[in-house]
Amino acid sequence: MPDRSVRHRSRTALAALAALSCLGTAALAGCDSGSDSTTKGAAAGHPSAAAAPVWDRSPGSVAAVGDSITRGFDACSVLADCPEASWSTGTDSTVNSLAVRLLGASGAADRSWNHAETGARINQLPEQMALAAKEDPDLVTVMIGANDACRDSVRVMTPVADFRASFEASMRQLRSAAAKTQVYVSSVPDLKRLWSTGRGNQLGKQIWKLGICKSMLGDADDMSASAVARRAAVQKRVVAYNEVLREVCAKDVRCRYDGGAVFDYRFTGKQLSQWDWFHPGRNGQARLAEIAYRNVTAARPPA
Repeated sequence: MPDRSVRHRSRTALAALAALSCLGTAALAGCDSGSDSTTKGAAAGHPSAAAAPVWDRSPGSVAAVGDSITRGFDACSVLADCPEASWSTGTDSTVNSLAVRLLGASGAADRSWNHAETGARINQLPEQMALAAKEDPDLVTVMIGANDACRDSVRVMTPVADFRASFEASMRQLRSAAAKTQVYVSSVPDLKRLWSTGRGNQLGKQIWKLGICKSMLGDADDMSASAVARRAAVQKRVVAYNEVLREVCAKDVRCRYDGGAVFDYRFTGKQLSQWDWFHPGRNGQARLAEIAYRNVTAARPPA
């Protein structure tokens, strides 16, 4: 039987071989040893170049969660969802959705799922995430928050703390069932730009009077101090929501925030639905798909 010193040297040699094997494959596989993508060496307090996960720039399946924008509401006909025109999982060739760009037309039809709901707010996102997790997708796209700011008054907008709690709960819900699914998070669109762009269209302003996003779009021509303050408060809340999305996403090694790309996009009336001048039309959905594809396939996350 080997003496104690020989057994010790054997164990040491095996450990060294395991470490070399991990380092040798790190560039390809990240030496992933758990849901947090850290190696055993890193967990033991030893730094490792392979601790960070490798973002898969070509995921093989896509699930979508969010609100009416992701459902393609008013993109094809008045007061109706049009999921085939969704920027995330749609099959409309004029939109060329993220799923189509990643998977091809047939792949998008077979391996993408849309669990977004028109009218949804952030407190409904955990339930949607649970549904998405059941698909075991490689990627989940998230676009939510516009309805939390678009309320009948500023007073009833979703508090920032509640928004954070719901998004954190959503990420936990996903991770409890799909530890390695990647998450792409879109920023909330710039609602103040929506107001400034759409108010020049007389038909659009008449439609807004039906009650669309009253906190921002109500009394579109009112430039009194109270109206200006109301719009500024909505804008500030949207900026705060986006900061929450960025911060919470940054804590998850498989989450990528768009860096504010959707919020910063300088859209015009061409991108808006002809039926409500609020939701994206097909052109707007296509622009969202472009932004998402650029960020999902980038070698590095947006700054």
